[in-house]
Amino acid sequence: MKKKLIKFYPLIPVFTVYILLFFIGKNVPGMWQLVAMLLFYCALGQAFNIFLGMTGYVDFGYVAFMGVGTYGMALAITRLASIEELGIGIIVAGFALALLMSTLLSLAVGAVALRLRGAYFAIATIGVNEGLRFLIEGARIWNGSEGLIFVSDINNILGRDTADALMTFWADVMVLVIAALAAVVTLYYMRSKIGYALTALREDEDAAKVMGINVTKYKIIAFITSSCFAGLIGAASWALKTPYVFPPEVFEIQYTIEAIIIVLLGGAGTLLGPVAGGLIYGISKYYLAVYVPGFQLLIFAPIIIVIITLFPEGILGMLKNRFQNTGLAHFII
Repeated sequence: MKKKLIKFYPLIPVFTVYILLFFIGKNVPGMWQLVAMLLFYCALGQAFNIFLGMTGYVDFGYVAFMGVGTYGMALAITRLASIEELGIGIIVAGFALALLMSTLLSLAVGAVALRLRGAYFAIATIGVNEGLRFLIEGARIWNGSEGLIFVSDINNILGRDTADALMTFWADVMVLVIAALAAVVTLYYMRSKIGYALTALREDEDAAKVMGINVTKYKIIAFITSSCFAGLIGAASWALKTPYVFPPEVFEIQYTIEAIIIVLLGGAGTLLGPVAGGLIYGISKYYLAVYVPGFQLLIFAPIIIVIITLFPEGILGMLKNRFQNTGLAHFII
Protein backbone atom coordinates (compact mmCIF):
# COMPACT_ATOMS: atom_id res chain seq x y z
CA MET A 1 0.00 0.00 0.00
CA LYS A 2 2.81 2.38 0.90
CA LYS A 3 4.51 1.75 -2.43
CA LYS A 4 1.32 2.70 -4.24
CA LEU A 5 1.07 5.93 -2.27
CA ILE A 6 4.72 6.88 -2.83
CA LYS A 7 4.07 7.56 -6.51
CA PHE A 8 1.70 10.36 -5.49
CA TYR A 9 4.19 12.02 -3.12
CA PRO A 10 5.41 14.53 -5.77
CA LEU A 11 1.93 16.05 -5.81
CA ILE A 12 2.17 17.00 -2.13
CA PRO A 13 4.53 20.01 -2.55
CA VAL A 14 2.60 21.15 -5.64
CA PHE A 15 -0.77 21.06 -3.91
CA THR A 16 0.74 22.57 -0.76
CA VAL A 17 1.89 25.61 -2.73
CA TYR A 18 -1.52 25.99 -4.36
CA ILE A 19 -3.37 25.70 -1.03
CA LEU A 20 -1.05 28.23 0.60
CA LEU A 21 -1.53 30.65 -2.27
CA PHE A 22 -5.30 30.31 -2.00
CA PHE A 23 -5.38 30.95 1.75
CA ILE A 24 -2.96 33.88 1.49
CA GLY A 25 -5.05 35.48 -1.23
CA LYS A 26 -8.31 34.82 0.60
CA ASN A 27 -7.23 35.97 4.05
CA VAL A 28 -4.57 38.66 3.54
CA PRO A 29 -6.14 41.96 2.45
CA GLY A 30 -4.95 43.24 -0.92
CA MET A 31 -3.16 40.02 -1.89
CA TRP A 32 -5.72 38.37 -4.15
CA GLN A 33 -4.59 40.26 -7.26
CA LEU A 34 -1.02 39.03 -6.84
CA VAL A 35 -2.16 35.49 -6.00
CA ALA A 36 -4.41 35.42 -9.08
CA MET A 37 -1.46 36.38 -11.28
CA LEU A 38 0.75 33.72 -9.66
CA LEU A 39 -1.91 31.06 -10.17
CA PHE A 40 -2.16 32.03 -13.83
CA TYR A 41 1.59 31.75 -14.36
CA CYS A 42 1.78 28.44 -12.48
CA ALA A 43 -1.08 27.01 -14.55
CA LEU A 44 0.49 28.31 -17.77
CA GLY A 45 3.84 26.75 -16.86
CA GLN A 46 2.30 23.40 -15.88
CA ALA A 47 0.31 23.22 -19.13
CA PHE A 48 3.19 24.27 -21.37
CA ASN A 49 5.59 21.89 -19.61
CA ILE A 50 3.56 18.87 -20.71
CA PHE A 51 4.81 19.45 -24.25
CA LEU A 52 8.06 21.41 -23.97
CA GLY A 53 9.34 19.59 -20.89
CA MET A 54 8.55 16.10 -22.11
CA THR A 55 9.48 16.41 -25.78
CA GLY A 56 12.04 19.23 -25.93
CA TYR A 57 10.04 20.90 -28.72
CA VAL A 58 9.38 24.64 -28.35
CA ASP A 59 5.90 25.69 -29.47
CA PHE A 60 6.06 29.43 -30.17
CA GLY A 61 2.42 29.42 -31.20
CA TYR A 62 1.16 28.17 -27.85
CA VAL A 63 -0.90 31.27 -27.16
CA ALA A 64 -3.09 30.39 -30.15
CA PHE A 65 -4.63 27.56 -28.13
CA MET A 66 -5.31 29.91 -25.24
CA GLY A 67 -6.89 32.28 -27.75
CA VAL A 68 -9.29 29.74 -29.24
CA GLY A 69 -10.17 28.59 -25.72
CA THR A 70 -11.08 32.17 -24.89
CA TYR A 71 -13.23 32.35 -28.01
CA GLY A 72 -14.86 29.05 -27.08
CA MET A 73 -16.10 30.44 -23.78
CA ALA A 74 -17.07 33.76 -25.39
CA LEU A 75 -19.06 32.07 -28.17
CA ALA A 76 -20.89 29.79 -25.74
CA ILE A 77 -21.95 32.77 -23.62
CA THR A 78 -22.96 35.06 -26.50
CA ARG A 79 -24.75 32.37 -28.54
CA LEU A 80 -26.57 30.71 -25.63
CA ALA A 81 -27.37 33.85 -23.63
CA SER A 82 -31.02 33.72 -24.71
CA ILE A 83 -31.55 30.31 -23.06
CA GLU A 84 -32.26 31.42 -19.50
CA GLU A 85 -32.77 27.86 -18.26
CA LEU A 86 -29.08 27.09 -18.67
CA GLY A 87 -27.98 29.39 -15.85
CA ILE A 88 -24.51 28.43 -14.61
CA GLY A 89 -24.60 25.54 -17.09
CA ILE A 90 -23.59 28.04 -19.75
CA ILE A 91 -20.14 28.22 -18.13
CA VAL A 92 -19.86 24.43 -18.34
CA ALA A 93 -20.83 24.64 -22.01
CA GLY A 94 -18.17 27.32 -22.48
CA PHE A 95 -15.44 25.09 -21.06
CA ALA A 96 -16.63 22.20 -23.23
CA LEU A 97 -16.49 24.36 -26.35
CA ALA A 98 -13.07 25.75 -25.36
CA LEU A 99 -11.81 22.19 -24.95
CA LEU A 100 -13.28 21.14 -28.29
CA MET A 101 -11.87 24.12 -30.20
CA SER A 102 -8.37 23.81 -28.73
CA THR A 103 -8.40 20.06 -29.46
CA LEU A 104 -9.42 20.56 -33.09
CA LEU A 105 -6.78 23.26 -33.58
CA SER A 106 -4.08 21.09 -32.01
CA LEU A 107 -5.04 18.19 -34.29
CA ALA A 108 -4.83 20.43 -37.36
CA VAL A 109 -1.53 22.03 -36.32
CA GLY A 110 0.00 18.82 -35.01
CA ALA A 111 -0.77 16.90 -38.19
CA VAL A 112 1.54 19.28 -40.08
CA ALA A 113 3.95 20.89 -37.61
CA LEU A 114 4.90 17.72 -35.73
CA ARG A 115 6.36 16.30 -38.92
CA LEU A 116 9.01 19.02 -38.62
CA ARG A 117 11.88 19.17 -36.16
CA GLY A 118 14.02 21.78 -34.44
CA ALA A 119 13.88 25.34 -35.74
CA TYR A 120 11.49 24.37 -38.53
CA PHE A 121 8.88 23.29 -35.99
CA ALA A 122 9.30 26.54 -34.03
CA ILE A 123 8.93 28.66 -37.19
CA ALA A 124 5.82 26.75 -38.24
CA THR A 125 4.13 27.30 -34.89
CA ILE A 126 4.85 31.05 -34.99
CA GLY A 127 3.12 31.13 -38.36
CA VAL A 128 0.07 29.34 -36.95
CA ASN A 129 -0.40 31.90 -34.20
CA GLU A 130 -0.06 34.96 -36.42
CA GLY A 131 -1.95 33.37 -39.32
CA LEU A 132 -4.93 32.50 -37.13
CA ARG A 133 -5.07 36.00 -35.70
CA PHE A 134 -5.05 37.70 -39.12
CA LEU A 135 -7.55 35.19 -40.48
CA ILE A 136 -10.02 36.09 -37.71
CA GLU A 137 -9.47 39.81 -38.24
CA GLY A 138 -9.39 39.80 -42.05
CA ALA A 139 -12.29 37.40 -42.63
CA ARG A 140 -14.29 38.97 -39.79
CA ILE A 141 -14.75 35.59 -38.12
CA TRP A 142 -16.40 35.92 -34.69
CA ASN A 143 -16.82 39.66 -35.17
CA GLY A 144 -13.28 40.10 -36.52
CA SER A 145 -11.07 42.82 -35.08
CA GLU A 146 -14.03 44.30 -33.20
CA GLY A 147 -13.94 41.31 -30.89
CA LEU A 148 -16.67 40.03 -28.59
CA ILE A 149 -17.87 41.87 -25.49
CA PHE A 150 -20.22 39.88 -23.28
CA VAL A 151 -20.29 41.57 -19.86
CA SER A 152 -24.01 42.25 -20.18
CA ASP A 153 -24.68 38.66 -21.26
CA ILE A 154 -23.04 37.27 -18.12
CA ASN A 155 -24.91 39.78 -15.95
CA ASN A 156 -28.23 38.82 -17.55
CA ILE A 157 -27.61 35.10 -17.26
CA LEU A 158 -26.19 34.90 -13.74
CA GLY A 159 -27.29 38.15 -12.11
CA ARG A 160 -24.96 41.04 -11.29
CA ASP A 161 -23.76 39.75 -7.91
CA THR A 162 -22.99 36.24 -9.15
CA ALA A 163 -21.33 37.62 -12.27
CA ASP A 164 -19.13 39.93 -10.18
CA ALA A 165 -18.12 37.03 -7.93
CA LEU A 166 -17.34 34.93 -11.00
CA MET A 167 -15.11 37.59 -12.57
CA THR A 168 -13.29 38.64 -9.40
CA PHE A 169 -12.92 35.33 -7.54
CA TRP A 170 -14.29 32.14 -9.05
CA ALA A 171 -12.51 32.55 -12.38
CA ASP A 172 -9.20 32.50 -10.49
CA VAL A 173 -10.33 29.45 -8.49
CA MET A 174 -11.02 27.71 -11.80
CA VAL A 175 -7.47 28.51 -12.91
CA LEU A 176 -6.24 26.93 -9.66
CA VAL A 177 -8.26 23.77 -10.40
CA ILE A 178 -6.88 23.66 -13.96
CA ALA A 179 -3.32 23.97 -12.63
CA ALA A 180 -3.95 21.11 -10.18
CA LEU A 181 -5.39 18.92 -12.94
CA ALA A 182 -2.40 19.68 -15.17
CA ALA A 183 -0.09 18.56 -12.35
CA VAL A 184 -1.99 15.28 -11.95
CA VAL A 185 -1.88 14.59 -15.71
CA THR A 186 1.83 15.47 -15.83
CA LEU A 187 2.61 13.01 -13.02
CA TYR A 188 0.52 10.32 -14.70
CA TYR A 189 2.40 10.79 -17.96
CA MET A 190 5.78 10.81 -16.21
CA ARG A 191 5.04 7.50 -14.46
CA SER A 192 3.44 5.75 -17.44
CA LYS A 193 4.47 4.34 -20.80
CA ILE A 194 3.70 7.71 -22.36
CA GLY A 195 6.28 9.45 -20.18
CA TYR A 196 8.99 6.89 -20.87
CA ALA A 197 8.40 7.19 -24.62
CA LEU A 198 8.47 10.99 -24.45
CA THR A 199 11.69 10.94 -22.42
CA ALA A 200 13.30 8.66 -25.00
CA LEU A 201 12.36 10.90 -27.93
CA ARG A 202 13.46 14.02 -26.02
CA GLU A 203 16.90 12.56 -25.41
CA ASP A 204 17.38 11.12 -28.90
CA GLU A 205 14.46 10.96 -31.31
CA ASP A 206 16.28 8.89 -33.92
CA ALA A 207 17.34 6.32 -31.34
CA ALA A 208 13.77 6.18 -30.03
CA LYS A 209 12.53 5.38 -33.55
CA VAL A 210 15.11 2.62 -33.91
CA MET A 211 13.88 1.14 -30.61
CA GLY A 212 10.39 0.87 -32.11
CA ILE A 213 8.77 3.83 -30.38
CA ASN A 214 6.08 5.57 -32.42
CA VAL A 215 7.44 9.05 -31.72
CA THR A 216 4.79 10.85 -33.79
CA LYS A 217 2.00 9.24 -31.78
CA TYR A 218 3.45 10.29 -28.43
CA LYS A 219 4.30 13.80 -29.62
CA ILE A 220 0.69 14.23 -30.72
CA ILE A 221 -0.57 12.98 -27.33
CA ALA A 222 1.59 15.50 -25.45
CA PHE A 223 0.76 18.26 -27.93
CA ILE A 224 -3.02 17.79 -27.70
CA THR A 225 -2.97 17.46 -23.90
CA SER A 226 -0.91 20.62 -23.47
CA SER A 227 -3.10 22.50 -25.95
CA CYS A 228 -6.32 21.45 -24.20
CA PHE A 229 -5.08 22.83 -20.90
CA ALA A 230 -4.13 26.05 -22.69
CA GLY A 231 -7.68 26.34 -24.00
CA LEU A 232 -9.10 25.84 -20.50
CA ILE A 233 -6.74 28.48 -19.06
CA GLY A 234 -7.80 30.96 -21.74
CA ALA A 235 -11.47 30.27 -21.07
CA ALA A 236 -11.10 30.81 -17.32
CA SER A 237 -8.45 33.50 -16.93
CA TRP A 238 -9.37 35.64 -19.94
CA ALA A 239 -12.96 35.05 -21.02
CA LEU A 240 -14.44 34.84 -17.52
CA LYS A 241 -12.13 37.22 -15.70
CA THR A 242 -12.19 39.93 -18.36
CA PRO A 243 -15.38 39.19 -20.34
CA TYR A 244 -14.31 40.48 -23.72
CA VAL A 245 -12.14 39.08 -26.52
CA PHE A 246 -9.97 41.07 -28.95
CA PRO A 247 -7.64 39.18 -31.34
CA PRO A 248 -4.52 41.36 -30.74
CA GLU A 249 -4.73 40.59 -27.01
CA VAL A 250 -5.57 36.88 -26.98
CA PHE A 251 -2.98 36.07 -29.67
CA GLU A 252 -0.20 38.15 -28.09
CA ILE A 253 3.01 36.09 -28.40
CA GLN A 254 4.28 37.57 -25.12
CA TYR A 255 2.38 34.85 -23.23
CA THR A 256 4.23 32.11 -25.10
CA ILE A 257 7.55 33.74 -24.24
CA GLU A 258 6.50 33.93 -20.59
CA ALA A 259 5.56 30.24 -20.62
CA ILE A 260 8.99 29.32 -21.99
CA ILE A 261 10.74 31.44 -19.35
CA ILE A 262 8.68 29.90 -16.53
CA VAL A 263 9.42 26.33 -17.61
CA LEU A 264 13.14 26.97 -18.10
CA LEU A 265 13.45 28.80 -14.78
CA GLY A 266 11.78 26.03 -12.81
CA GLY A 267 13.10 23.07 -14.75
CA ALA A 268 11.73 21.57 -17.97
CA GLY A 269 10.32 18.08 -17.62
CA THR A 270 9.86 18.32 -13.85
CA LEU A 271 6.59 18.39 -11.91
CA LEU A 272 7.31 21.11 -9.37
CA GLY A 273 9.49 23.16 -11.73
CA PRO A 274 6.71 25.12 -13.46
CA VAL A 275 5.28 26.03 -10.06
CA ALA A 276 8.65 27.33 -8.86
CA GLY A 277 9.22 29.11 -12.16
CA GLY A 278 5.75 30.66 -12.07
CA LEU A 279 6.30 31.96 -8.54
CA ILE A 280 9.74 33.39 -9.29
CA TYR A 281 8.61 35.02 -12.52
CA GLY A 282 5.28 36.31 -11.20
CA ILE A 283 6.62 37.76 -7.93
CA SER A 284 9.60 39.37 -9.66
CA LYS A 285 7.44 40.88 -12.39
CA TYR A 286 4.88 42.21 -9.91
CA TYR A 287 7.24 43.87 -7.44
CA LEU A 288 9.63 45.21 -10.06
CA ALA A 289 6.65 46.85 -11.75
CA VAL A 290 5.59 48.35 -8.39
CA TYR A 291 8.97 49.67 -7.22
CA VAL A 292 10.78 50.41 -10.51
CA PRO A 293 8.03 50.99 -13.08
CA GLY A 294 9.37 51.23 -16.60
CA PHE A 295 12.64 49.49 -15.74
CA GLN A 296 11.32 46.06 -14.74
CA LEU A 297 12.22 44.37 -18.01
CA LEU A 298 15.69 45.91 -18.00
CA ILE A 299 16.30 44.51 -14.51
CA PHE A 300 14.48 41.21 -14.96
CA ALA A 301 16.25 40.15 -18.15
CA PRO A 302 19.74 39.78 -16.59
CA ILE A 303 18.19 38.05 -13.55
CA ILE A 304 16.72 35.40 -15.84
CA ILE A 305 20.01 35.02 -17.69
CA VAL A 306 21.94 34.56 -14.43
CA ILE A 307 19.49 31.97 -13.08
CA ILE A 308 19.42 29.94 -16.29
CA THR A 309 23.23 30.14 -16.56
CA LEU A 310 23.78 29.01 -12.95
CA PHE A 311 21.06 26.35 -13.10
CA PRO A 312 20.87 25.09 -16.71
CA GLU A 313 18.44 22.36 -15.63
CA GLY A 314 16.30 24.86 -13.72
CA ILE A 315 15.78 25.34 -10.01
CA LEU A 316 14.14 21.92 -9.63
CA GLY A 317 16.81 20.25 -11.74
CA MET A 318 19.38 21.48 -9.26
CA LEU A 319 17.30 20.34 -6.27
CA LYS A 320 16.72 16.92 -7.81
CA ASN A 321 20.46 16.37 -8.16
CA ARG A 322 21.12 17.58 -4.62
CA PHE A 323 18.46 15.43 -2.92
CA GLN A 324 18.47 12.38 -5.20
CA ASN A 325 19.77 10.02 -2.49
CA THR A 326 17.63 11.38 0.35
CA GLY A 327 14.05 10.93 1.52
CA LEU A 328 13.07 14.15 -0.25
CA ALA A 329 13.73 12.50 -3.61
CA HIS A 330 10.19 11.03 -3.48
CA PHE A 331 8.73 14.55 -3.40
CA ILE A 332 10.94 16.32 -5.94
CA ILE A 333 10.69 15.09 -9.52
